Amino acid sequence: MVLPKKSKLTAVKTGAVRDERWLRFYRQMLKIRLFEEEVNQLYLGAKMPGLAHLYIGEEAVAVGVCEALRRDDYITSTHRGHGHCLAKGASVDKMFAELLGKEAGYCRGKGGSMHIADQDTGNLGANAIVGGSAGIATGAAMSIKMRNTDQVAVCFFGDGALGQGLLYETMNMASLWKLPVIYVCENNQYNEYTHYSETTAGEVTARAAAFGIHVESIDGQDVRSVHATALKSVNSARSGAGPAFLQCNTYRFHGHHVGDIDRSYYRSKKEEEEWKTQRDPLKLLADWMKKNKLLDLTSLDKIENEISTEIKAAVSFALNAAYPNPDEVDQHVYA
Repeated sequence: MVLPKKSKLTAVKTGAVRDERWLRFYRQMLKIRLFEEEVNQLYLGAKMPGLAHLYIGEEAVAVGVCEALRRDDYITSTHRGHGHCLAKGASVDKMFAELLGKEAGYCRGKGGSMHIADQDTGNLGANAIVGGSAGIATGAAMSIKMRNTDQVAVCFFGDGALGQGLLYETMNMASLWKLPVIYVCENNQYNEYTHYSETTAGEVTARAAAFGIHVESIDGQDVRSVHATALKSVNSARSGAGPAFLQCNTYRFHGHHVGDIDRSYYRSKKEEEEWKTQRDPLKLLADWMKKNKLLDLTSLDKIENEISTEIKAAVSFALNAAYPNPDEVDQHVYA
């Protein structure tokens, strides 16, 4: 197993960026991590209906990209989308309520893990169909251009979506019409249980480059690198320069879904351990902040305690929330 090379992005001087910025990035990534760990416990405790696809290990992608966006910018998400929702501004209490099928959830408990949407923060929704959100994000970008605003749309998708024709049709349109959309490929190395090299011919970025789209391939575990690259692409799209394609090389620390426990038949424990110990995005940022005297162990403990308290309160809220009235089963749904 060859890990992606560490980012060449040089350390930002302490005086160049306010300390709070990196602390905010760390807080956001930790919130996603602790949220997902609690989701796993809810599943194991048989308190959550259905499955969930954990985002643990990939936090730097969602946070690095979404921190480059404004609240009124759009994102579309995936079946592994909790991290995107939280990074774009969703609240943990309404997220947990949705996962538990409660009325207080973002979709009144009817969307569940793979269909959370929060239009107030620009989240047009997760999508259980692999590659299914490409048309939604590109359509949103077309709307932006027609309305002559300076918003941007971001389409998150996994490496498995590279086998879906919709992605290429929409990238072709986006390039022709110079639409303000950023295609973010979260290449976590596996299409469910198969390494992407066995399913994807050629270079990933060459596919977008063929449409004349600007491409970047970056270390998806380094939130600073992701953010710097995303910021350039977002600013470029906002100014009218058209779409971009970012391949973020990352890794899911857990299985394809919460029930995927024994993964030894498609990836080794050694491989998993290497990523967890050497390329954990939270540890990479924390180590960099400590090295640059932006953070100490006391601050780390304080941040973790604060977020843990927030998560516990949110879980309690969701567990005690009411289910939607059965009479509204055919309301707020579309076919």
